[in-house]
Amino acid sequence: METAAKVTSSPNDGSRTLARTVDQASIGAHDAIDKVSDAARPVVDRIALGAHQTVDKIASAAGQAADTLGAKGQQLRNAQVRAMEQCRGYVRDHPVASLGIAAAAGFLLSRLVSWSSR
Repeated sequence: METAAKVTSSPNDGSRTLARTVDQASIGAHDAIDKVSDAARPVVDRIALGAHQTVDKIASAAGQAADTLGAKGQQLRNAQVRAMEQCRGYVRDHPVASLGIAAAAGFLLSRLVSWSSR
């Protein structure tokens, strides 16, 4: 009967041993993951810092480009206003010449349009 008791207790002991082995393997895996994670953290932090700095540089350059484009756009609007004022002044000062220029421009445009449609 003692042999039967030993056989009966052996499966329980085996499952406990197996459970302990699994627990130890799990703990070992967690420890390995923690070590690798701790070792990689400084590298990841440096990469993240570099990425943030790159994004900041790009944003700064884009902001400067937008400012420059805004200033150039304003300069073009000012030039347009000045050109329109000069044209108005010329038409007021020289109405007959302005009418002749307009007629000549119309004649040339009509010739170009009729020539290109052939």
